[in-house]
Amino acid sequence: MKKLLTYILATLLSAFGLLTLFLSTSVLFDLFGIREREGQYVLFVVWANFIASLLYLAAVLGFLKGKKWSSALLGISTLLLAAAFIGLKIHVSLGGAYEPKTIGALLFRISVSLGFTITSYFLLTKKINKT
Repeated sequence: MKKLLTYILATLLSAFGLLTLFLSTSVLFDLFGIREREGQYVLFVVWANFIASLLYLAAVLGFLKGKKWSSALLGISTLLLAAAFIGLKIHVSLGGAYEPKTIGALLFRISVSLGFTITSYFLLTKKINKT
């Protein structure tokens, strides 16, 4: 059962990481006209998403191998996104241009990252304690 849960979590995290990587690189490198569709994007938020996507994908490898550091990578991604959210709030309060959907999307990413972090921590901790 734990092995199945591990594969399900790894699959979900891989999909989330690849989607995040695709969307962030599409905005950064103006692929497929996505930059224009995003409107008033905030560049440091896009970079935070890009870095988080790389951390997600690295964490998948560690998670599948039962490495404890994968939870740390996910925790770092959560903190990075939280810092980007604080930066976004400062940017908005200073009158910077942004899309209102960015706030909801960033809160969603932080929540999902935190969920992955907590789940991987408990799965890996129990696995390590049994061996």
